[in-house]
Amino acid sequence: MNRLRFLLLPGSTWRRLVADVGAVVLLITVGIVGFAATFEGATYLVAAVGALVVGIALAWVGARWRWGVLTLAGATVAVYFLLGGALALPATTFLGVIPTLETWRQLAFGIVTAWKDLLTTVPPVAPDDGHLIVPFLMTLVASVLTASLALRLRRPAWALIPASAFIAGEILLGTAQTVAPIVQGALFVIVAVVWLALRTLWSPERTAVEAATPGADASRAARLRRLVSGGVVVALATGAGAAVAATAAPPTQRYILRDFVVPPFDIHDYASPLQSWRGYVRDFESEPLFTLSGLPDDARVRLATMDAYDGIVYNVAEDGAGSSSAFTPVRSNMSPQAKGDEATVRVDIENLDGVWLPSVGSAHEITFAGDRANDLRRGAHFNDGTGTAVVTSGVHSGDQYTIDTTVPVEPTDEQLADQQFAPLKMPRQTGIPQSLSELASDATEEAETPIERARALESYLQSEGYFSHGLADDVYSPSGHGAARVTMLVSNEQMVGDDEQYAVTMALMALQLGMPARVVMGWYPDEGEQDGSGVFTATGDNMHAWVEIAFEDAGWVTFDPTPDEDNEPSQQNTKPRANPKPQVLQPPPPAQEPAELPPALAEERDQDEEEPPGLDWLGPVLLWTGIGLGTLLLLLSPFLVIGGVKAARRTRRLRAERTADRVSGGWDELVDRAVDYRVAVPPGSTRAESARAVGETFDGPRVATLAQRADAEVYGPGDPTPADVDAFWREVDEIVAGMAGGATFWQRLRARLSLRSLRRGGIRRTARRP
Repeated sequence: MNRLRFLLLPGSTWRRLVADVGAVVLLITVGIVGFAATFEGATYLVAAVGALVVGIALAWVGARWRWGVLTLAGATVAVYFLLGGALALPATTFLGVIPTLETWRQLAFGIVTAWKDLLTTVPPVAPDDGHLIVPFLMTLVASVLTASLALRLRRPAWALIPASAFIAGEILLGTAQTVAPIVQGALFVIVAVVWLALRTLWSPERTAVEAATPGADASRAARLRRLVSGGVVVALATGAGAAVAATAAPPTQRYILRDFVVPPFDIHDYASPLQSWRGYVRDFESEPLFTLSGLPDDARVRLATMDAYDGIVYNVAEDGAGSSSAFTPVRSNMSPQAKGDEATVRVDIENLDGVWLPSVGSAHEITFAGDRANDLRRGAHFNDGTGTAVVTSGVHSGDQYTIDTTVPVEPTDEQLADQQFAPLKMPRQTGIPQSLSELASDATEEAETPIERARALESYLQSEGYFSHGLADDVYSPSGHGAARVTMLVSNEQMVGDDEQYAVTMALMALQLGMPARVVMGWYPDEGEQDGSGVFTATGDNMHAWVEIAFEDAGWVTFDPTPDEDNEPSQQNTKPRANPKPQVLQPPPPAQEPAELPPALAEERDQDEEEPPGLDWLGPVLLWTGIGLGTLLLLLSPFLVIGGVKAARRTRRLRAERTADRVSGGWDELVDRAVDYRVAVPPGSTRAESARAVGETFDGPRVATLAQRADAEVYGPGDPTPADVDAFWREVDEIVAGMAGGATFWQRLRARLSLRSLRRGGIRRTARRP
């Protein structure tokens, strides 16, 4: 007998236990499946499913040993810190199981910060950045609450509240991309309906009545058949409705928190770095901008990739996803499709400044170090399509970071011989000089294959052009790459320029011929600069710009149209070609108006001080306030649910249809409050027996008198009047207030959060009915 009582929950049977646990597993699994679009791969299932199993086990133990809310909450917190490392943060644990101090630190801070980290990271989110804390914590709390309510309460429908809240939370923290939402909703409804029907069919009261009724087995079999038939009908109706909704209903927008937490990063708030080309060359000819360690042979360091031209400057495109402006927050699973040689490169910033972050290859993860590591990490963004990175706080001397990357292997011309240009839709270009189209056609006249045409453009500029930075000791070569400067380059008797002009010119010529081309600004070691140690110092002297053209299978291929630096032009042959015309006397130029000088620095400062403060601070304040309140509500949810259940029970008793039932409900309220104060009232006892048990602890004579009065009102010849009911309830409230007045604060808190009265209320009422 003792063994049987140990195996069964109070008032339950094995089939009820299996039904309750099975329903909780299916209901919570619906929400777990919804996280698939948020996380990369199926690794998150280890944390979520592990939390589901542990949560149900905790709920069963709590129900078996009749733990109170505080005890169950404490056990949940302990499990979170003991098992959270192995399931959500295995990289921080010892041997993948034993938590360390770092594990507990991340778990403690993750209760508050993990939500924002998840929402500000572009999905699919990597499971190695501590983001698994969110599904682990949510699933653990939802499993404990749902299973506890299902196993303990006579009305299990209350368990649907935390299960529904879990799914709602998963949707808000997820992505706009859905994972079979109709199937999820249909499964949730079917499981809930069938489970509640089974619980009603297998309730202890109905089982006791059927046991004493002749022909109960046949009746029970008939009800079971009706239940199965009803479940099939519900399933078919739900499936039909889902099919109609999927085909006929118009698409609706899915509102998620990710769209409101952090506004998207806009690279157009910053100038194109190609505009600063001549400044880098002039001011940092031998000064180190940054140093790289571990740079593979033949690898290139890129600062920016630009694919849109407006006649003035080459910049990133205005388009959205997939373009050169599609920057997303740095994460640990970037460039998932990259192929090539793996490398780890360390970068130490010296004199470089600005928001553009030097990168190598197709970066998978960028890890910052140094005093500004946190600021850099929060503002770091990466573009998978162009391999470029930025930090909104800007880089400064002393910044350090490490890049785990894949350096692609450059294909040979033989490998590209049969490949066509990639069918990419390039951004709209404006302001391209008309002369480039004819020049490009002439340069590629004898080329046949796509790679030959691209090489022909590269070879034309290399062989026909001359190199000059246009500095003090160089041949005259204006800076810039606008339409006028490009026209000047190709119309001179000798083409004179540097990487800035030649890269832009080749890219524009390629675009005129229908080639998908873009300009890259960066660095690579010149011949003899790299000694095999993998250490490279970037300066203004070894800065370069080159062109990339996309091929169908090989991707973006590099081209270097800049002539060799030793190929310098003669001083006298740098004038533009011109057709001589008769000289005509020109009118004198109009008088120039005095130039408007910029305002003094002090005036600018006064104007800045007069500007009213913006509301940029409001977003972070609301975000952290919402996260704090959400975390507080999550921790208080068990207390709020129990308080709501008890309040609903009191209201139901007080507003019963018959006045006699209101009096009976008042007595039940008194006994339940006494039970919550741990008074041992045997289930099914009469009011006189209950009065004796309660009176031994609280106001015995008054309780006994109230019990007699309740029997008289309920079993008397007539129904009590509303005034009698009000007087009876006032008496009940006074006795209950006396219970609270004689208890300590912790005893009162424990009584308010106790589930004892909720577990025994239905049995007591059933046994008392005549």
